[in-house]
Amino acid sequence: MSGFTENALIRKLQDLNPSQQSIQTLSLWLIHHRKHHAAIVKTWFKELLKAKDSKQLTFMYLANDVIQNSKKKGPEYGKEFGNVLVDALKHMAKTGINAKTKQSLHRILNIWGERAVYEPQKIQEFKVAVDPNDAEPSNVAKRKAINTEVKEPEKKPKFEENSREKERIKEKRERRRSESKSDGHNDSISNVSPNTPPGDPPEPEELVKALLELESSASSDEAVRERIASLPPEVSEVQLLSKLEDKESALSLSVIVNSAVELLAEYNLRLSEELEKRRKVAAMLRDFEQAQRELAKKAEAKLEELEKSRKFGRHVEGLRTGAEGTRQES
Repeated sequence: MSGFTENALIRKLQDLNPSQQSIQTLSLWLIHHRKHHAAIVKTWFKELLKAKDSKQLTFMYLANDVIQNSKKKGPEYGKEFGNVLVDALKHMAKTGINAKTKQSLHRILNIWGERAVYEPQKIQEFKVAVDPNDAEPSNVAKRKAINTEVKEPEKKPKFEENSREKERIKEKRERRRSESKSDGHNDSISNVSPNTPPGDPPEPEELVKALLELESSASSDEAVRERIASLPPEVSEVQLLSKLEDKESALSLSVIVNSAVELLAEYNLRLSEELEKRRKVAAMLRDFEQAQRELAKKAEAKLEELEKSRKFGRHVEGLRTGAEGTRQES
């Protein structure tokens, strides 16, 4: 993977396009050079201010990919981008963004809120930067704070709480499903079918990194798999419901079932993401193999040329030797 320089980053940002492969390739490069995070984010912001309106959203998709995929390695990018995102979003709003772009930005911000990428207050600042109409009037915010302090939480029957919990889990699951089916420019991986035309071959380091990341994927998470395996049989075997003796035991089982549903939903989502990553890696391997085959063909052609030249040289040498022998005899 090439070394980091500001000029190299500017060139890569200028070549950036909205395709998932372009965004993720540059994202991997930025994460690899995360020790330069301050200079990278500064350059990202400077180039965003110069970019055309149509390309500014692609810059946001890149930031989203870097922020989320670098979290495991450290918080540097999240903090650094957090310092400039308000100004970046204000600039986008000032230059004029259409309803579709605004919807895409809100989708990114909602994902950040769901996954606790930033604090709720910070997310609200971002939303106001995109659209000042999202700001809450100060008197409403104060009233909410007073009501939170004065009012004690109303106690509700357990059955109603469990019903609400079921609804919450269902909404969360539906929201995740809709996010994963969105236009693919959040942190999800693009679908890659076997018939996708070959792209640019990846760098060997990039390919190795992608393969190593699969080792920590959902299907390798033994801790979660053990949790799923240790769930009580009542969760999956309907016939055991007839053994419930009273309402309390039914409510207790309901809590266990809700917890299991959430666990499985989260695990299934991770498995779906892993599947997309494996498809992407398969495409990378295909492109890499194709490139190596082409290089091998060129090498073979060159060897054939050399072999022909060698044979011709030997033939010429034979003729010269024969001519000299004839002269000596005469």
